[in-house]
Amino acid sequence: MRIGLEIHVQLPTRSKMFCSCPAAGSDGPNGHICPGCMGMPGTRPSLNRAAVEIGVKLAKLLNCTIPDVAWFSRKVYFYPDICRHFQVTQYETPIGSGGVYHLGKKPIRITRAHLEEDPGSIKKSGDTALIDYNRSGIPLVEIVTEPDISSPSEAREFLTALLRDIRHVVDIPDDGERSIRVDCNISMAGSERCEVKNVTGLKNVERALTYEAVRQTKVIKSGGKIVRETRHYDEERKVTTGARKKEFESDYAYIGEPDLGVINVRSIADSIVTKESPLDVTKRLQKEYGLDERMAKQIVNTSMLLADLFEHIAKRIGAQSALTWVTGPISSNWKALEKDAGGKRDDIVDITVMHKEGRINDIECSMRLKALITGEDLGGIESRGGDLDALIRKAISENPSVIDDHRKSEKAANRIIGAVMKASGGTYSSSDIVEATKRILNEMTG
Repeated sequence: MRIGLEIHVQLPTRSKMFCSCPAAGSDGPNGHICPGCMGMPGTRPSLNRAAVEIGVKLAKLLNCTIPDVAWFSRKVYFYPDICRHFQVTQYETPIGSGGVYHLGKKPIRITRAHLEEDPGSIKKSGDTALIDYNRSGIPLVEIVTEPDISSPSEAREFLTALLRDIRHVVDIPDDGERSIRVDCNISMAGSERCEVKNVTGLKNVERALTYEAVRQTKVIKSGGKIVRETRHYDEERKVTTGARKKEFESDYAYIGEPDLGVINVRSIADSIVTKESPLDVTKRLQKEYGLDERMAKQIVNTSMLLADLFEHIAKRIGAQSALTWVTGPISSNWKALEKDAGGKRDDIVDITVMHKEGRINDIECSMRLKALITGEDLGGIESRGGDLDALIRKAISENPSVIDDHRKSEKAANRIIGAVMKASGGTYSSSDIVEATKRILNEMTG
């Protein structure tokens, strides 16, 4: 099984790729259009520099080679969602090429990343097709991978990691307003490939590829031949259906776009400093602080703000001590902290330093952190905490084997957690019980 993906990412610019129409929001169908994005005779495109800058950032993220100069081409496109009948895209000179993205230790080669405009959206109503051109002209980066992905589940894993990095590096909010669509290419046992177009949602990508893998395998086993074609994924029926014969590159009759000229990409690339991606932060936490891959991923996947907080604490009290508090009371109360993590960061660090210097004990440190993060009264937390600790120690005394079991596997703590939840009858939150149980067991097994 060989899978390659074409990922279309809408870019967070205020205006469209080649005109000044708004790229976000909506005034109803066809409310954000002008003669330029409708391709009216006599109009000429004007390049959105912000889209080029974001494209360069993504090319850097993907470790691509960035050209010195680039230009756009017209791609013949006889579909009604682009009414001028050609799409302005990059062909000979993509914004980046020959990149690689590592999924764990596995390299996924990136063929190219190129800029282009989004077509409009077609909505079918019975036998009628309605077209909304608000989306037409919104800037896109299309990321094309080599067929290095070996299963539908790996495709989903790859997209999850990649989209997390993209959203962080170019500040794309995960709010559903910006669209990310995927064309899924799959072939089985050296057969011809099929492309499933415009799949949205990570679950749907995995489902569409799984369905295609089963369908193609059945065709091959029955002596049939896979036809190179474009297919659509029906989300309700969870099947793919044939749409049309798959085009070849020569069918698009690319010609250079004469109205945009040549872009000096090198000068733009040299002026841009990109954010450190979540993937890079994960690797650095392992290298600089000695964290294992699982723990580094857990911290980064929770929030990049949590990773930043971990580093500030680790620089003052050491990585292992910092890990105790970050994965304990700080993570347990992260929802309450996330919106003001920056504002409370120095106070959190100071509390952990007090513990490191011996001015407060483990329990006091944990309670002070919770009071600071949640805004609760410290006295009330201390009162509940003492009672909770007593419940946990009683449960451990009744199940003494859990101490040795915990040395072998942290999952042993679940026995005590379950017992305390049952005994407390909902008096304490599950996060408080988990945090306190792990803290006490770590003390007993340390």
